[in-house]
Amino acid sequence: MKYSVLLKSVCLLIILSYTSALIAQDESKSLTAKFITEEIKVDGVLGEAVWQSADVASDFWQYFPADSSLANYQTEIRILYSETTLYVGIRAESDGNNYVVTSLRRDYSGPRNDNVSVLFDTFNDGTNAFGFGMTPYGVRREFLVSTGGASRNSFNTAWDIKWQGNSKIYDDYYTLEMAIPFTSLKFEEGATSWGMHPYRFNVQSNEFTPWQRIPQSQLLGNLAFAGKLVFEKPLGKSRTPLALIPYVNAATQKDFEANTDVDNDILIGGDAKVAIGDGLNLDLTINPDFSNVEVDAIFTNLTRFELRLPERRQFFIDNSDLFASFGNFFNEARPFFSRRIGLARDTSDNLIQNRIIGGARLSGKLNQDWRLGLLSIQTGADTPNEIASNNNTMVALQRKIAQRSNIGAFFVNREAFGEHEFLEDSEKYNRVVGADYNLASANNVWTGRFYLHKSLQPDDKKGNFSSQATVTYNANNYVFALEATHVDVDFEADLGFVPRTDIFKAGAFAQRFFTPKKRDVITRFQGEVLYISYWKPTADFKFTDYFINTEWRADFVNQTQIRASYIHNYIFLTDEFDPTGTDDAVPLPSDVGYNFDAFTLNYRSSPVKMFTYGASTTIGTFFNGNRYSGGIEAAYRIQPWARFSLSLNYDGLRLPDPHPDADLWLVTPRVDVTFTKSIFWSTLVQYSNQRDNLGINSRLQWRFAPLSDLFLVYNDNYFTQDFGPRFRSVNLKLSYWLNI
Repeated sequence: MKYSVLLKSVCLLIILSYTSALIAQDESKSLTAKFITEEIKVDGVLGEAVWQSADVASDFWQYFPADSSLANYQTEIRILYSETTLYVGIRAESDGNNYVVTSLRRDYSGPRNDNVSVLFDTFNDGTNAFGFGMTPYGVRREFLVSTGGASRNSFNTAWDIKWQGNSKIYDDYYTLEMAIPFTSLKFEEGATSWGMHPYRFNVQSNEFTPWQRIPQSQLLGNLAFAGKLVFEKPLGKSRTPLALIPYVNAATQKDFEANTDVDNDILIGGDAKVAIGDGLNLDLTINPDFSNVEVDAIFTNLTRFELRLPERRQFFIDNSDLFASFGNFFNEARPFFSRRIGLARDTSDNLIQNRIIGGARLSGKLNQDWRLGLLSIQTGADTPNEIASNNNTMVALQRKIAQRSNIGAFFVNREAFGEHEFLEDSEKYNRVVGADYNLASANNVWTGRFYLHKSLQPDDKKGNFSSQATVTYNANNYVFALEATHVDVDFEADLGFVPRTDIFKAGAFAQRFFTPKKRDVITRFQGEVLYISYWKPTADFKFTDYFINTEWRADFVNQTQIRASYIHNYIFLTDEFDPTGTDDAVPLPSDVGYNFDAFTLNYRSSPVKMFTYGASTTIGTFFNGNRYSGGIEAAYRIQPWARFSLSLNYDGLRLPDPHPDADLWLVTPRVDVTFTKSIFWSTLVQYSNQRDNLGINSRLQWRFAPLSDLFLVYNDNYFTQDFGPRFRSVNLKLSYWLNI
């Protein structure tokens, strides 16, 4: 691959990012925050006289069902601040008080609940922000925004911080009152303004409304459409306190599959959070325990490749984008994936937990233009499973350019410690170095990514490149994207996510939004076409894969949605493959090309009703056989205390002899009960005969103090064929968040 061509393209896109910053969007709105010395009682009433004299952010626009008129039910935002606290007062008009609130649990889903959220871009970079939201019932959520809020993966609700909030419901409106300590935020000393982006989900009235006007082709939380929050008096120094978070966990477990004895243990460890300057966080951990982290959802996997699951562990959350956003935008090759840390392969190639001894992360803003990330984590040796102790390190540096674009560089190193007979020379270390350019124009019309990475292994330092060039245009109800990706056969990223190597990939995407003249039933139609093809460079660029996906979607005014898609696949198998996962099966032969097609229909009901449901069906060919798939998701809520849901998916594969057929079932019932705003109980059952596992995870949580919890977690797993026990554990964990 000619990397000089890639370099020229990067330079062209840098020029484009500067020129596109001059393209005008609707005039940005502004709100002045009033400085106060009065005490504010955070009761949700907005009764203090100072609220009435505050500046008001109003005239919210519709985003759904239309994006061309003011909201039918308006929202008002007022901001006050003292030396220590930022106060947000909200008044939200409504059609009665039949609000949709799925539970009393903190960190609710935004689009499924009536709520108002406010994003604060405290460094005015259009890339990162702190988000705070509340429902009419006073349920809170906080989240981090990265990559400008340009994708659904840009919003991380696993972040936790201390703040207060309350609400009050009236006949035709509700009010919210937030008190956010400045110690819970990061900002530049002497700042006179922040970016501010409030928006509202008015689910009961089928209306989503932001402060600034946003076209429906863009995401509602995109920071490109933020207004400005101006402070009457410059802000002081960010004074985040030292936080200590110790824990103790009484745990018992038994591995029936390995036939081990019952293991009873008391685990002690903890985290610390140290503020450095106005913008940097130092996170420390010793003997971390993640037994209380919500269990991953499982999927039926009919592909040849690994699936990427989200990071939920609290230690890795702050500024996670600074480490995780490098690499391929479509997950073809990412140099760092934090979920690799704490997991390893045993002698049978099974993925098992690997103890983390301790670690440190320094991350955040050096100033308005520069961000820094340093991470070093040590994992323990597990000699019986032939796992060495490893140091896992990453250094990342990012520089803002133009208004919302940036250039970043990184170094990742995984290095084994100690001498082990089972450790081969080629496994002693793996290093990846590279640079990324991320394009985001001021109005988000142009976005893209260009990168060049190289891996280094013992006695293997030549070649080993990974690179990508992708650009997207989004304006006037049209979206177009082009992509090219290359991953060398010997590119390795032990701490990354690389589903496959030895590929050259090219793709194109086109999308068009159509608005009917009358929107009394359907608010929007959407059509799209995606084409992706793969070549194998080491086989004289042999054409190995392609697929064409066409989709048509209709969005109804009541939030019902219907989607229909047709996909054509071509796969040339370079290795044998058994899509059924059957033991001792005859796999599909390699060096054969397969053409197959499928038609899929999806339906999702309105979330306003107490009973909600969705259904999907797929029918078509599959390699040299046929596929029949169907799925149902149903949920019923007893508002706001409980939600009961059931997901059922079936995949029937019919392959010609001598290859096996398969009936793959994935059944997932779930119960969520919120007794109060501080006591929650959830139970998730996951049955998958593809994985030969029936898993039960039940978790009782009592938040007895701010961000301090008592967890009782029961985890049980069974084989699905004989229903014998597989693995069982019980954890009683106490953690306490102490600010010093």
